[in-house]
Amino acid sequence: MIATGLRLFSQDEYHRMITTGILDPEERLELLEGQIISMAAKNPPHSATNLCAAEYLRTLLAGLALIRIQDPINLSSYSEPEPDIAVVRINPRFYAENHPTPADTFLLIEISDTTLEQDRKQKAAAYAKAGIADYWILDVNTRQVRVFREIVNQTYQQETILNEEATLFLLAFPEIEVQISRLFP
Repeated sequence: MIATGLRLFSQDEYHRMITTGILDPEERLELLEGQIISMAAKNPPHSATNLCAAEYLRTLLAGLALIRIQDPINLSSYSEPEPDIAVVRINPRFYAENHPTPADTFLLIEISDTTLEQDRKQKAAAYAKAGIADYWILDVNTRQVRVFREIVNQTYQQETILNEEATLFLLAFPEIEVQISRLFP
């Protein structure tokens, strides 16, 4: 067997493939660590949780942050994922010139109904490498939130699992209490 190297794609190459029609712009894809990843289909529990959590966070963080839903984040020249929810700095032009970067990002959230292991491993690794200090996974099957924090050597050192009776605080806004039960429909 001959070992071959993995060919990684940059954001520029990824966007050119979409522009030239090599990749269908309607296909649900994202660029993560140089790899083009198919995103899972959105089942009704996923979509409902995404909307519920985004609306709740919009209410809590009104005037403090923007809430983006399934829009790209520019993590690096080789990563442009589309997290389910991104809590980012307020930008007067709503990021019309560029996608938010890790410096603009307070919190990333993935909603998981069928992708928990991918979200815990692949996404967490990319987010930690980019320096995203606060990453949550909302597990629709257990109605729990997995909270990833404390980055050391580009890896999250802490993964905490909280039930829906618990409350949580964003690292960027420790004065705001998030009731986990309100993140789920």
